[in-house]
Amino acid sequence: VVRFQGGNNAGHTIIVNNKKYPLHLIPSGILNPKANCVIANGVILDLEVLVSEIEMFVKDGIKLRDRLFISDRCHLILPYHKALDIAYENARGKGKLGTTGRGIGPAYSDKASYNGIRIYELKDWDLFVEKFKFQTKIKNEILKTFKVAPININKELKKISELRKTVLPFVADTYQLLQKAIAQNKTILMEGAQAVMLDLDFSPYPYCTGSNTIPGMVNTGAGIPVQKIGNILGVVKAYTSKVGSGPFPTELIDKTGVGLQQKGAEFGTTTGRARRVGWLDLEAVKFACEVSGVTEIAITKIDILSGFPKIKVCVGYELPPSVIPASSSVIPAKAGIHIKKIPYSSCGYLELEKLTPIYKEFSGWDEDIMKVKNFKDLPKNCQDYVRFIEKFLGVPIKLISTGPKREEYIKII
Repeated sequence: VVRFQGGNNAGHTIIVNNKKYPLHLIPSGILNPKANCVIANGVILDLEVLVSEIEMFVKDGIKLRDRLFISDRCHLILPYHKALDIAYENARGKGKLGTTGRGIGPAYSDKASYNGIRIYELKDWDLFVEKFKFQTKIKNEILKTFKVAPININKELKKISELRKTVLPFVADTYQLLQKAIAQNKTILMEGAQAVMLDLDFSPYPYCTGSNTIPGMVNTGAGIPVQKIGNILGVVKAYTSKVGSGPFPTELIDKTGVGLQQKGAEFGTTTGRARRVGWLDLEAVKFACEVSGVTEIAITKIDILSGFPKIKVCVGYELPPSVIPASSSVIPAKAGIHIKKIPYSSCGYLELEKLTPIYKEFSGWDEDIMKVKNFKDLPKNCQDYVRFIEKFLGVPIKLISTGPKREEYIKII
C-alpha cells in the first residue's frame, strides 16, 4: 500500500477489533500484517506526526520494521512552514481559505522553489543543520513582517535530532522497491489523500490543497509508470462534506444539515473542526470521475441517510448569463433566462458561489441497513438512489459501505 501525495493535513480513521486508529501519514494497509507499506516521494512529512504514528503502532505490538518504507526524496514540513501557514491565513482576514495550519502549502512552495529540505538531507546531520539554519533565518525575516515570534533554531534542532533516530531506520529506496514489486507482478494499492476536488489544478483554486490529488500523481509521486496503472477506485460519500472555506453549491445550513453533520460525525480527524455538509453533488462527482479515469466506485456512509424522509442529489447547475465564464462552451440564452447544465469544468470559484443547484429528489428510507450484506436486501428507495448515481456517472458501483466497521459493506459483483 503506497501513499504518493499530500501530508498530514488529511486523516483516515481505521477501526480494527473495535479499536480506532487515526492515521495521517502511514498507509492504512499497515494494519494488515501481510501488507508492506510505502510513503513515496510525493508525500511531505511532519516528523513529529510520523513518529507519533510509529510509536502508536509499536505500543500496540504491530510490527513495522521491514514493512514500512519511507522515501528519502520526501520533503519535510518544518516548524517555519507551520508558522508561515498560520501567519498567512490570519493575514487573509475575512478571506481565509480554511487551511489546516499544518504547513502543507508552504512546504510544497519550498519544494517548488528549490528551498525544500528532504529526508535525504536528514541522513547527513551536518548538512541538515546547515540547510535548516539558512532556511530558518530567511523564514524568520518573513515571520517578522507578520509580527510573529521567530523560530528558535537550537530548540528545534534538538527536537529534530531525536525524531530522526526513530525515522531513519525506515528510510529506503522506494522507487527500486516498487519497480521490483511491479516486475514480480505483486498487487500494489495506491492510497490517495484528500479529494479530487481539492486538487491543486482541478479544484476551484485557491480553495484547494498544495498537491495534485488525482491518480495521475501516482507517476510523479511514486515513480509508477502511467501504463502500469490499472483499476482506479473512486470513493464517493453518499452526501457531500467539506472542511474550510470556499464555494459549496449544495451546502445545507438548515436543520437537515445539522442532522446530517451530527449523525455522520462530520468532524475532521486532523483538526477536529466541524465539516460543512450538503446533498451529493453529482455534477462535481462526474467531473472528478472523468479527470481521474475512475473505473469503479465505492459509495460510503450511505447508512447515514437512513431516516431522512427526502434525499436530494444535484444533477446540474443554473447560472445567470451575466456570470457565465468566457471560457465556457455554453451559449448564453436570452437575458433573464438561466442557463442549465453548465459543466463543472466551466466554473471557477466565482461562478460556483453564484450558481443554483438543480436537484432530483428521492424518497428516503427508515430501515437500519448496517447489517445488510446483499444489494437486493437494501430498501428499494436506497437501491433506487444507488442505481441513479451509477447511471448518472456512467461508472459501475462495486462497493457500498453501510457502517464504520470493516465488515459492514456490500460487494456488488
